[in-house]
Amino acid sequence: MWTLLRRISLTQWILISMLVGIGIGVAFPEESQHLKVVSNVFLRLIKCIIVPILVGTLVIGIAGHSDDLKSVGRLALKSFIYFEVVTTLALFIGLVAVNWVKPGVGIRLPPEQEGAAATVKKLTTAGMIEDSVPRSFFESAGNNHVLQVVVFTVLFAVALTQVRGRPKETMLSFFEGLSEVMFKFTGIVMLFAPFGIGAAMAVTVGHSGLDVLKNLFLLVATLYGALIAFCLVVLLPVALWARIPLRKFLRAVKEPALIAFSTTSSDAALPDALKRMTEFGVPKRIVSFVLPTGYSFNLDGSTLYLAIASVFVAQATGVEMTLGTQLMMMLTLMLTTKGIAAVPRASLVILSGTLATFHLPLAGVAIILGVDELMDMARTTVNLVGNCLASAVMARWEGELKTEQTADELN
Repeated sequence: MWTLLRRISLTQWILISMLVGIGIGVAFPEESQHLKVVSNVFLRLIKCIIVPILVGTLVIGIAGHSDDLKSVGRLALKSFIYFEVVTTLALFIGLVAVNWVKPGVGIRLPPEQEGAAATVKKLTTAGMIEDSVPRSFFESAGNNHVLQVVVFTVLFAVALTQVRGRPKETMLSFFEGLSEVMFKFTGIVMLFAPFGIGAAMAVTVGHSGLDVLKNLFLLVATLYGALIAFCLVVLLPVALWARIPLRKFLRAVKEPALIAFSTTSSDAALPDALKRMTEFGVPKRIVSFVLPTGYSFNLDGSTLYLAIASVFVAQATGVEMTLGTQLMMMLTLMLTTKGIAAVPRASLVILSGTLATFHLPLAGVAIILGVDELMDMARTTVNLVGNCLASAVMARWEGELKTEQTADELN
């Protein structure tokens, strides 16, 4: 019996707990509200991860690449310009999709969580710009003010790139160790996820009824539709502009994309992606820089998902977010997604931090986690395909793409 239980994956446990939570919420609507303490413990554990994991990954993502940036020079500049343009377009498409479909409208979060709406409504664009600069790192960290933490961390990382020798190595080693430990810490917290998610679903269904399931289905459909639109409106024109042979490219990325889709991890597909893109005709010096760097700075699917998920929670809370506030949210996501590792559930940290910054309830994270696996498969696949395309585009931009030499290999 114990062996059988151990064979059940965390994702399967989450799905089981979600179904159990729905059943409890339907059968015992009043009593289910007492389970809120379980979901709150889970959300508190998530909250304590946000600052250390963001600081560690951002410092490594910026300062850890400084030597590479100097050695590859022109390629690095072109890559980062490309990354910023494409991820910004992904965020815009996500915001347009979620504001058009409105998948979060109709969900009623428990009364004590709805009070956050008033705080968001009072924010102005000018106030948020001023509030993005920290007075004290520790004050910002203690209040989980993610944008202030990010501003401080980016400046710190830029300063660290100007340091040489042992002091820089010591600091990079510290932050690399911090990142590794915090990802292990996240893994431990996620073991509690089935209990927290099951309790959150019971509380939400007990309070809002089964209509919440329709909203979750609509959320998944919105994401898939937005990702398809992103591929057609952004990635396809980019491929045509760079004269990338589409059939050969699709054959090259087919197997890595299947690995990413099934494992929900871009890292799992990285070795095969490096091999396939080299066979496709991208020089090793380009693919070995663009793909790993893109995993930190060019997560198209994840940034699009975060835009949709953040506004979804605002809609579920009854918050009318102004255009200025949504643009500020987009800026926050543009900064916080840089340097985040391409592992399962990494987007959870960014989403939690964004919600905390905009005073939106973290209970929305627990609700979304019930269908996160379905969304993670799609966004991870787009992350991988987007980075493979980026390596081909950079090779074409550098005048070094040689696809005609590998036509026989890919047939």
